[in-house]
Formats: sequence, C-alpha cells, structure tokens
Amino acid sequence: MLAHHKIIAAELNIAEKQVTATINLLDEGATVPFISRYRKELTGSLDEVEVAAVRDRALQLRDLDKRREAILKSMTELGKLTPELEKKINEAATISLLEDIYLPFKPKRKTRASVAREKGLEPLALQILDQKKFDLNAEANKFIDAEKGVNTLDEALAGARDIIAEIISENVDARTKMRSYFQEKSVFKTEVIKGKEEEGIKYKDYFNWTEPVKTAASHRVLAMRRGEKELILRLDALPPAEDAIAILENQFITSQNVASQQVRQALEDGYKRLLEPAMETELRVLTKQKADEEAIKVFAENARQLLLAAPMGQKNVLAIDPGFRTGCKVVCLDKQGQLLENTAIYPHTGQGNVKNAEATIKQLCEKYHIEAIAIGNGTAGRETESFIRGLNLPKVTIVMVNESGASIYSASEVARAEFPTQDITVRGAVSIGRRLMDPLAELVKIDPKSIGVGQYQHDVDQSKLQASLDDTVISAVNAVGVELNTASKQILAYVSGLGPTLAQNIVDYRNANGAFKNRASLKKVPRLGDKAYEQAAGFLRIRNAENVLDTSGVHPERYSVVDQMAKDLGTTVSALIKDTQLQKQIKPQQYVTDEIGLPTLNDILKELAKPGRDPREAFEAFSFTDGINEIADLRAGMKLPGIVTNITNFGAFVDIGVHQDGLVHTSQLANRFVANPNDIVKVHQKVEVTVVEVDAARKRISLSMKTELSPKPHGLKSKEQGAKRKEQGTRNFAEKPQPKIKDADGDLQEKLAKLKGMFK
Repeated sequence: MLAHHKIIAAELNIAEKQVTATINLLDEGATVPFISRYRKELTGSLDEVEVAAVRDRALQLRDLDKRREAILKSMTELGKLTPELEKKINEAATISLLEDIYLPFKPKRKTRASVAREKGLEPLALQILDQKKFDLNAEANKFIDAEKGVNTLDEALAGARDIIAEIISENVDARTKMRSYFQEKSVFKTEVIKGKEEEGIKYKDYFNWTEPVKTAASHRVLAMRRGEKELILRLDALPPAEDAIAILENQFITSQNVASQQVRQALEDGYKRLLEPAMETELRVLTKQKADEEAIKVFAENARQLLLAAPMGQKNVLAIDPGFRTGCKVVCLDKQGQLLENTAIYPHTGQGNVKNAEATIKQLCEKYHIEAIAIGNGTAGRETESFIRGLNLPKVTIVMVNESGASIYSASEVARAEFPTQDITVRGAVSIGRRLMDPLAELVKIDPKSIGVGQYQHDVDQSKLQASLDDTVISAVNAVGVELNTASKQILAYVSGLGPTLAQNIVDYRNANGAFKNRASLKKVPRLGDKAYEQAAGFLRIRNAENVLDTSGVHPERYSVVDQMAKDLGTTVSALIKDTQLQKQIKPQQYVTDEIGLPTLNDILKELAKPGRDPREAFEAFSFTDGINEIADLRAGMKLPGIVTNITNFGAFVDIGVHQDGLVHTSQLANRFVANPNDIVKVHQKVEVTVVEVDAARKRISLSMKTELSPKPHGLKSKEQGAKRKEQGTRNFAEKPQPKIKDADGDLQEKLAKLKGMFK
C-alpha cells in the first residue's frame, strides 16, 4: 500500500510535505479555517478548499484501511488467506475492487450455486468451464445421485451451470470490465406507471425519457429517482445486454464444443440473474452519490453566498412580519438587535385600521429613532411595502427581507430561550429585522436546510449534506470574524475550536463578569484550554479593546512581531495602525524566522491596514417595481429589477416581487453558453430581468437576463418589418418548450469541482 500522503499528494497535485503537515495538524485537533489562515508556513499556503480536500480524502483512505483489515481478518478466520490474496487485498486502491476480491469468499445466504455445490456438482462445473474435449453426457451421468438430489442428467448439467454462472459473476476481472462498461454505455430510461399520469403531472418530462447515464445532469438524476420513489415512474439504468454478454464471452469462451455451449448458457444466465442486477445497483448508487455531491455543492455554495450577504449594520430597525386578515406583527429593535417593543397593525382590513396603522408606525419611528424598516417578503409583503412607502417617512430606508426559515426559527428552542414570553409571530418579526442588520449572525440560528436555497436537499445523503453545511457555516463565520462581547452562543459555536459547550460557557462568563476587555481573558472561561484558545482567538474580535490588535485578525501568538515592527519605527502599535505611511516603511523580509514566513507577515500587514475588516460587500437598498405585486400583473416583455434567491444547475431563481420566484434558465442567463450559473450570478445579487412567459395556472414565470442585440436583422427593408419579425420571434420563443440542456462539459466540471467543493 502506498502511504496515504503519497496518494493524496498525487491526486490533488500538491507536495507530499504539504499533505503530511496538514494531516498532522488535523490529527492534533486543528480546524480547517485555523490551518488555512494561521499555519501557512507549514502547509505551503493551502487554502480552505485544499485543506478540506486533504481531510476528506484522508478519512476515505482510513475507512478503506478499516475495511481492508476486516476482510483480512475474515479471510484468515476462514482459512482462505493465501500470500497472493493478501497481496491483492493490500494493493486494492478502491472499495469496489476490495469487495470484488472478497466476494467469492464472503459468507453468504444460500444460492443456487451453493445448493449445487452441496450436491457435489462443483467438479463437473469446473470440468465444463475448462472446455476441453470430453464426453459431456458420460461425465455428467457420473454425478447423478438420488440421495444428493440429482436425479437426471439435465439436473446435473443445470446445477453445474449454476456454479459456473456464479463463478463468472464473481470473477474480479469480469466485474471490473462490467463496471466500466455499465458506466460508459448505460442509459437511463423512465416511463410513467400506468394510471399515474395525472397524479404525477410534475414528472411529465420523464413519462417517456431516455438519456445516457454518463452525461445525465445531477438534478435530472435526482428528479427521476424521486419520481420512482413516489411510485410515479419506472426507472432503469442499463446498457445493451448483447454487448455486455459479448464482453464476457470474449473472456470465458475458450473453445467451440459442447462444453462451451454449456458455459455460454451459464454465462447468459449469470449475466441476467446476477451480474446485471449487481452492476445496475452499483451504478445507481454511484450516480446517486455523484448527483448528491453536485446537489450538496450547489446547496453549500448558495448557503455560503446567503450567509455572506451584505449587512446593513447596527441601526435602529422596525421590522414587520406582514399578513392580511391576521394583521402585521411589528417589532422595534435597538442597534444591538434587542427587542424594545412589539405591537400589531391592520393596514389591509379597512379604512379605520389603515389610519391607526399609519399613526402607530409614525409614532414608533419617532419614539425609537428608526433608521430602517425591514418587511418580510411572504404573504402581504408587497402590499405592506406599498403601505409603508406611502407614509413618506423621512430618512428611513425601507427593505424587503427574505423571510425563508423565519417560521422555523420562531418555533425553535433557540427562539424560545431568547424570547420565552413572546409568541412565535413576535419572534419571527425579530428574526426578519435582525437579518437586515446582520444576515450571518441570524441565519446561523436556523438549520441551513431551511433557509430557502439549494436543490433536492431532502433527497440527498443527509449526513453528507450536514457535514458540508457545517463546513460552509464554519467557513463563513470565521471569514467574517465574531464580535466576542455581543455574539450569540449560536454563532460562537461555529468559531474555530469552540463548539456549543464552550460557546455557552463564554456567554455565561460574559453575563457574570461583564464584557471581555482583551482576548487573553478568554483563558478564564471554564474548560477553555490552551488548544481551544489557540484555535479561536484569531477569529474573535473585541471592539474598543485595551490592545488594538484584539480588534484585528492578527493572532495573539504574533503580537510580539507587530510590537517589534512598531518599535523599529519608533512608534506604538496604535499609532502604526492609524498611519498608512508608516506601514509602507515595514519590510516584512526583516521579520522572517524559522516559524514565521512571508505569507503570515503579509497577512499581518493587511490587517494593520484594515484591522478587523469585514469581507462582505457594502449594503445597498433595493426595491421592486411599483404596481407589480402578483403574477396577474406580469406581461411578456416587461423589464423588472429582481434579487437572485436560489441557484441550481439548470438556472437561477429570481424574486421580482410577486410572491413567486421566476426562473432564468441557463440558456437565458447570458448571450453566450453558460456551463455554471454561478459564473454569472450569486445569491442575493440584484439583477434586471425580462419576462419571457407567464403560466399563472402552474405558477411558473420564465425570465431572461439576455441583453438585446442591436444590429439590424439581415435583409429587412424597414424598421416596421424588423419590429414585426422581432415580435414574432419573441412569441415563437415563448411558445416553444424549453430545451433539455445536457452538460457537455460534465467530466471537466467534475474534475474542476474536486478541489473547489463548496468554497470559493
């Protein structure tokens, strides 16, 4: 066996010493963010993606070794382990090959072949499989034994064929060839189950569908499997049987005689009864894993973009959870997001209530010096927005906020602990307001699967999805940094090296002893030892700290370097941070040591320039088009502003303010071919779209982000003719079914995705 670090280095195209250092750090308990941020000298500046790739592959290889050890132990106990088999088992590089080697010896339930062996027919089977010239009937007659249950010549030959069929189906080389053949040549075929046409109308595209397995997009694989699970579709994933049998014949048919004819019959039976089902099962598992990985990658990237959406920052906020008959719940929050007051207004249930609502909002805005109003984008959201904008409140920013998952939060234990005396409507409104102030701090309180992004997240492997989302949230939280004295225990739990228990201990200590004045005092928190401090300290910020470096991303273990820089310039650290001209005089090469290299020193200089900088984009207010509140208001050709809410492999969903997101198919994202929608748009990005088609009955809105081409159409004699042809072309496009796009670059994209995973 090659050492793990050699395998990983070759696969990821990085140096062995980088892999070794990374694995050692991980084994010592270091986290991915800490390693990529503060141990660059050891890892050769591997980023989060590469560190996570090393971690995941090392875990896979260790799992493979555990299975290898179990098989070796089992083979030894069975008395079947020969030096040759041991060598093959130790050299097996994949779990599939390992299981293929073990398969003939693996204890199994009774099979047709095992029954035939019990009847003493194995010598006959091996003689037939050898395919040398001999009197087949005469030899087979020797095995007729009524006591053993072999009563006729045909029964003897049938039993021998059962043994041959199993031998062929368990042959390592045959399984390897079949596995490759199935992966290359199989075709997905779906058809609707009779009588399920109306019930499964959403799967109409798959009522009679075929496509090569090799190029099938992940979202279609998951859609077909879901249709099968819901008993709407019948799904097969098979290659042409005749070619598969021909491959096996080339391997196992060595003569042309009566024995060969028996082998051929056994081979065909073994393929149909044993190999084909086994290979199809493997293929379905493989394609499901691949589709899961792609869907999880899409989900994680969407979640990351949403978590890192621009924050408005600390403002006095009035937040509204809108509603029609039940009214709108209103809360007022201070700059730290603390609840000051809550009430309800009924602006949509009668004129008298409208006047009361107007008076209430104006009074609250004046009382609490409201700077921004956050309105949930759910039911009655646009109508409530119109009502608020009609008040013409001076110096108040009005923003629609995506409320996906707010109801999940409001009913959670976290919300009940924060607001034990408030009902769920108040908690939901608070969540909406806090999302405007700081999306990351609020969204970490919600299960990432419930925040309204991704595709088929409930169909994929849930443990892998959770692991990926945990990585995503941890990466986002540590990339931004956490204010130690105001952070909730939920966001503290995601800081490198902490976790739920230490996060709660920090909050308890803060409540008992007051605000932390410096990072070093973290060591006084119960159970927060040196290792946890080392991992966490650099990602925690203390505003107005005693040591100005405590507000930055400089790790405490490197404070002495900054002190020396300031001393060499004849100034203080505080003065150095404020003076960019002094910073330019620093020559990082002078401070290189055996432990500290240029990567860390350059990071320190960036922090000195902008200590504790927030990597998120600056907040920009956004508003939808007035008068466009529901699907009925839409017309083909309208140009509207929108916000990207979700990105999938087949396009992007955009909120244009009508309570139903529209789809910009990949073919409509740009005036060029788009392989990956993330190359064009990001979650929460503000875009301008054109309405292409509206299907009110099915609540489907087709949008386009293509720009109009200005050149005059060839051969037209007038502007009128050009306009007429353009109008007809638009109508034809709108009426034409969307094409089924196949990812021609699937293999390339998969290779590129191996390293980049869910992070960018």
